[in-house]
Amino acid sequence: MKVLFVSNDPTIFDTASAARARMRAYAATIGELHIVSSAGFGARDEQDGNLYLHPVYVWKLFRIRSLSARANALIREYGIEVVSAQDPFEHGLAALRAVQGTNAKLHIQVHTDFLSPWFVKSGNWRSPQVRMPFLNRWRRRVADRVLPRAHGIRVVSERVKASLITRYGASIPEPVVIPVPVSSVVPEPVRLPDHPFTFALIAVGRLEPEKRIEDILAALKLVVVHYPMVGLFIVGDGSERGRLERMTRSLGLEEKVRFLGHRSDAWGLMRSAQAVIQASAYEGYGRTLIEAALARIPLITTDVGIVGEVFKGYEDVLSVPVADPTALSLAIVGFIEDNSVRQELPRHAEETVRAHLAAVGDIPTRIKEDLARLL
Repeated sequence: MKVLFVSNDPTIFDTASAARARMRAYAATIGELHIVSSAGFGARDEQDGNLYLHPVYVWKLFRIRSLSARANALIREYGIEVVSAQDPFEHGLAALRAVQGTNAKLHIQVHTDFLSPWFVKSGNWRSPQVRMPFLNRWRRRVADRVLPRAHGIRVVSERVKASLITRYGASIPEPVVIPVPVSSVVPEPVRLPDHPFTFALIAVGRLEPEKRIEDILAALKLVVVHYPMVGLFIVGDGSERGRLERMTRSLGLEEKVRFLGHRSDAWGLMRSAQAVIQASAYEGYGRTLIEAALARIPLITTDVGIVGEVFKGYEDVLSVPVADPTALSLAIVGFIEDNSVRQELPRHAEETVRAHLAAVGDIPTRIKEDLARLL
């Protein structure tokens, strides 16, 4: 089978990246996998076994047109049978245009819960206001155009599947749930930078609006008044870092918060913290939660992604509503004050996750089968 991915991940051009390793595994199973993606200047077409990479270097304003033109040319040159876009937005629109006038089937991947109200909502009276991208409203309209024209749809969780069926009904093919691949091999602990905290929280993820790190900072401000030994490490980088650092200073939390930037050893760093905290507005899946559970780290998270589907609140994790710093602060205090809960929940979460990963099966094979049924 000959498949083309229209990708939103430029790290596939890095031979040492996790994304590149996943694509190699998919290519070995599928047979022949081509990937077209925006890339930095200097990237060149290359072949890596059954994997063929086709970078497009273009100004963002013309990205859709350039990706669709390159993808259409690849369909005709290599006899591509299925084109799979890695989101239903810009890349989905490029894939839709690329397959027009060809016999290639259109397949769309949905990795995020874009139908959550928080995809466009900036906050509420309980929380800081977060500037969500204006493009998100346009992206929803694009998805409304692209998804009903797809021959197949893959989603990463039952939550996302249910939201698509509610909105689109029979106008789309039934989505197939295939989760994100996560290794079950837990790395060795990595020591956190020297700190005075006796209870260290860690947040891991891109510093973008949808991660709502602001809510964690607001919750920490409430907690340290009564528990001054608590501190927070933030692992990740992104467009919001400067604003979050300014917010940290305005709250008087400079001595309580450490920004570590992007770290390839984030999973190991988690193992040196007393709890992992996540305040995302929405998630498609939740790889960080899986990794924390495998490492038996207590988890505080908003009710997003696979929370409720894989993880159960107050059995595996402490789950709170989105955009509620007070609820986050109470969850932090709960772990501080109740050592038995801090031990019991992670043990149960690990059992839950290992059962989940066993049930998921071989993801490259499932992806191949999902694409092959379109033919």
